[in-house]
Amino acid sequence: MTEPFWKNRKLTEFSAAEWESLCDGCGKCCVIRFQDEDTDEIRSTDVACRFLDLENIRCTCYENRQSMMPECMVVTPRNAHESWLPPTCAYHLLSQGRPLPEWHHLVCGDRNAIHEIGESVYERVISEESIHPDEIEDRIRFEDDD
Repeated sequence: MTEPFWKNRKLTEFSAAEWESLCDGCGKCCVIRFQDEDTDEIRSTDVACRFLDLENIRCTCYENRQSMMPECMVVTPRNAHESWLPPTCAYHLLSQGRPLPEWHHLVCGDRNAIHEIGESVYERVISEESIHPDEIEDRIRFEDDD
């Protein structure tokens, strides 16, 4: 039996479709975060980017996100190891040579498993459109590993 593509190749060797399939749909990368200037610690809020569809946990402007939201970070094989990605992120895990979790859809075959076990932001965040920008920093809620 052939090993799954993510187990036997480097991130740089994945096809575009394979790369995109790694996203587990957690939505954690769409949550507004702040970096402490003194400690460099990254703290998450319970506020998501206005382009995150809170029902489906998908970006509503994915193909054009860089033009619509220039600060949106695009995950690449070069930056997948960086600390701004959630520690449970498939890109981040594979960049560190770690396995995908059992609940990842490529492992278990169920795209909803991540929501059912609470590893996503589903029903845990609000849209930045529903809050005044000055109040976002007051909504730091999640630890970085949440």
